[in-house]
Amino acid sequence: MPPPRLTTPSLFSASTTELPAQQQPAPSAAPVRENPAQSGWIHAHCDGGARGNPGPAGYGALIQDQNGAVIAELSEFLGLRTNNYAEYSGLLGCLQYALDHNHPRLKVVSDSELMVKQIQGKYQVKSPALKPLFEEAKRRIAKLEGFEISHALRHKNKDADRLANEAMDRGMKRPGAPAPVKATPYPTKAEAPPIPISFGDRPAPASAAPSAPKADAMLRGFTRDGVVHILGGATLPDGIFVKIIRE
Repeated sequence: MPPPRLTTPSLFSASTTELPAQQQPAPSAAPVRENPAQSGWIHAHCDGGARGNPGPAGYGALIQDQNGAVIAELSEFLGLRTNNYAEYSGLLGCLQYALDHNHPRLKVVSDSELMVKQIQGKYQVKSPALKPLFEEAKRRIAKLEGFEISHALRHKNKDADRLANEAMDRGMKRPGAPAPVKATPYPTKAEAPPIPISFGDRPAPASAAPSAPKADAMLRGFTRDGVVHILGGATLPDGIFVKIIRE
């Protein structure tokens, strides 16, 4: 029997020599090692808000690995936007992070019931401003191997809420950003009432000075720290005697 004939290896040959079928070695499968960064699910809590709706807006997100370790914090100012726009921006930020860092499976928690149910297909997206964001979210979700989204109450989304507020705080300090509205404080001391405005030819009424009570008038009052305080704004001249009857 002639010796085996050597052949030139090609991309499609399984061996460099031609051997009889009964002598061909069984193919061995090389073990597939999965990148730890790509295994399992990552979890994201996201939130968005606007001060004024529309107003200065931002979103925040806290992203953790499958063991609960924080791997990223997202916080971005969005300019003058609505609250729902900011909520969707938070979701898009989480999706993009997963795609950019090769995490194929993502679970998202949001306190926006509207957005969650729209992504789940339970609510329709009727707002023209939200439809492009919804469609972009669906496109990014389709690139993942696994995706889940659920709703949580706001008190269970504190970290994402904090990051969203930090984004809005930073944005409102930028040049050209609207300043926060400040309430007018109460005066530190009592002020005299304004002078009444006269209407037409009718003169403004003069401020009447408190009149002294009649000699036989009965007054009421109360005591505090041994001093009698008269009710009703009445005053008594100095040096007179009064009779006090306890009620």
